Amino acid sequence: MGLALSFSAPSFAAKKDLTEEITIKSKRQSADLKNKIASYLDEVSISQGSISINADIVQVFSKPNKKTGKSFDTYLAKGKPAIFQQQLEDGSLISLQANEIKYQPDMNIITISGNAQVKQAGSKVTGETITYNTLSEKLEAQSNSDDTVTTVLQPAQIKAQQEKTKADSKDNIDSDNND
Repeated sequence: MGLALSFSAPSFAAKKDLTEEITIKSKRQSADLKNKIASYLDEVSISQGSISINADIVQVFSKPNKKTGKSFDTYLAKGKPAIFQQQLEDGSLISLQANEIKYQPDMNIITISGNAQVKQAGSKVTGETITYNTLSEKLEAQSNSDDTVTTVLQPAQIKAQQEKTKADSKDNIDSDNND
């Protein structure tokens, strides 16, 4: 059974981060140039803008798009846990952690599995597998057949978000009336 939630992750932040340089640090690195696979081992830290990934091992697979010729990367991070974090436009932090993180920046998709957990603004979603779309801001969580997906919401955070949404709507209405 799945659960779909919308976290407030502005797509502007995701797009801006993807234009920044990528820095990868690890104790060991290796590359399979023929198959376009780079491996980073032991205490891996990757940063790009406000995005950070910390894991025990990260493999980066580059595959060319046959139509455009442009290369698309997939990051596969493993750890106990592996952690993906990004600062959002509003200054808040979204944190995804699991035993495995599959990050596909060109597709705007992050899939986390194995003790998967997403935290934002004091609220938390846990499940076996969680998929998050950084562009549409949609999250889907699934459990295995023996477990459940659990969501813990913080009332103060929900109220603050509702008030911000009302204020934004009022600002939009006011600006429409002034046009």
